[in-house]
Amino acid sequence: MFADTAKVIIQAGKGGDGRLSFRREKYRAMGGPDGGDGGNGGDVIFEVSHNVSALSAFRRKQRIEAPAGQVGGANRRHGKAGEPLVVPVPDGTQVYDGERLIADLTAQNPRAVIAKGGRGGFGNAHFVSSVRQAPRIVEKGEPGQIVEAMLELKLVADVGLIGLPNAGKSTLLSVTTGARPEIGNYAFTTITPNLGVASWRSQNFTVADIPGLIEGAHKGKGLGDEFLRHIERTAVLVHLIDATSEDVVADYKLIQRELSEYQADLAHKPQLVVLSKIDTMVEPDQLKKVHVALKKAGVKQVYEVSSTARIGLDELLDAVLKLVVEARMLRDQEAADAPKVIIDESSQPDLWSIETTKDGFIIHGDKLERFARRTTWDSDIGVARMRDILVRQGVVKELEKQGLKEGSVIHIADHQLTWE
Repeated sequence: MFADTAKVIIQAGKGGDGRLSFRREKYRAMGGPDGGDGGNGGDVIFEVSHNVSALSAFRRKQRIEAPAGQVGGANRRHGKAGEPLVVPVPDGTQVYDGERLIADLTAQNPRAVIAKGGRGGFGNAHFVSSVRQAPRIVEKGEPGQIVEAMLELKLVADVGLIGLPNAGKSTLLSVTTGARPEIGNYAFTTITPNLGVASWRSQNFTVADIPGLIEGAHKGKGLGDEFLRHIERTAVLVHLIDATSEDVVADYKLIQRELSEYQADLAHKPQLVVLSKIDTMVEPDQLKKVHVALKKAGVKQVYEVSSTARIGLDELLDAVLKLVVEARMLRDQEAADAPKVIIDESSQPDLWSIETTKDGFIIHGDKLERFARRTTWDSDIGVARMRDILVRQGVVKELEKQGLKEGSVIHIADHQLTWE
């Protein structure tokens, strides 16, 4: 079964907890703290695989979890990190977190971390200092990132074959690429997109046969916009019109209207208009009238082909290849001109903010919230450390300006602290 959308919950691995341990050896009663750090949790990574062509597997398995990091060991042993979970996806997969696009996976950008594993917590050996010889402080591992993702597949092809049902798209695909789609003389033979690779003039390009569109497709009618999205990525459109149609111009305008209504830029893609099945139209005068009518409708050039009789294919493929090469050059130029943004996270300030509520205060800030998640809240020492961090970061000073007093409740990262 072909599937081009799927919902899935993605959870990276939790970081391992730090170990509270003191060295105990014969003749070394005061061996000191030696608790090791926990291992980092595994990331969830999506990677393009040419062995996967649909999102069907994600409909069967709707939760993906990476392994957790292991707890730190004694003698300063670091816990083993969770192995990254690499998930194969089809070329053209887009990953959304709500409305936000977080990954667009193609052959040019084949790999992305979708959910980041939690950092392992520090063991008590980490907190040794000149004034703290026997710390009993440890950190919990951070939880792994959770993403409730919507996956959407948009086929990546150089050429998209479009047109009404039974316009001859599947037949053209089969004779130009060697693909073997189901072909029949009835509407909606193609109910899933088909891909093939055409070799022409020592060059290769991919061709996608998009299921037939009908009036109202952009609103979901018929096969609807389920497959209109696959046209978005194609560089060149080949619009096939059945030469035996009773109203060729109406057929042409209907498809153009659907492209415009779905998304304006689809109608402005490079497009070749092709009259198919010309071997069945034997009247030259009738064919000439069709050309005149299409020219009045704004079509500058019309190609004539018969896929079954192999008529007109050379001329059409030459024109297609020319547009594909131009589109590739433009894409490469845009990629070269795109600004390269490099963000050094280590240089970023520890930004935080305070929200006042009727129940107390809420502290927002990525680094402070991460500290809170690693804090052992059932330990007085762990809570005292969290308070010390808030003091050193200047949070307490600002809280006092906003009315912090004995007994005030401070909320941070799903935890709460009663101020004393």
